[in-house]
Amino acid sequence: MADPLPYAEAGQSSVSPVFHVCVTCRRGLPVGNDPVQGRQLYDALLDQAAEGDFSVQPVECMAACSRGCMATLSMPEKWTFVLGELGPEKLSDLLAYLQLYRASKTGTVMPSKRPASLSDMVIARLPSSLSASQELS
Repeated sequence: MADPLPYAEAGQSSVSPVFHVCVTCRRGLPVGNDPVQGRQLYDALLDQAAEGDFSVQPVECMAACSRGCMATLSMPEKWTFVLGELGPEKLSDLLAYLQLYRASKTGTVMPSKRPASLSDMVIARLPSSLSASQELS
């Protein structure tokens, strides 16, 4: 059995955002000796997690291989977003998106407000623990 991947928890807050990152995503590239793109993204986020007050959890497969590196971003009382077409080269833009997500009441960040490289990354949004009275916009 392979060694488990490290799990980064942001200890500063119990309501910190959480990224789940597919560590097996290859972005459509053939199997080879190069590091897997999803694992590279996970490692890059892991390096920033404590300082950025967010958590990162590895996922072995998110079953969306045709959509490139996959991740989800979630936080209590906010939408969970399924994100695709990611990669380690988009780390700084993904961290900027994280701050916009965190600041939003529902987690929604319109495409016009996202960094340009992430304008079409949202594949789906899923309700989390939204209350019945919470605005869904």
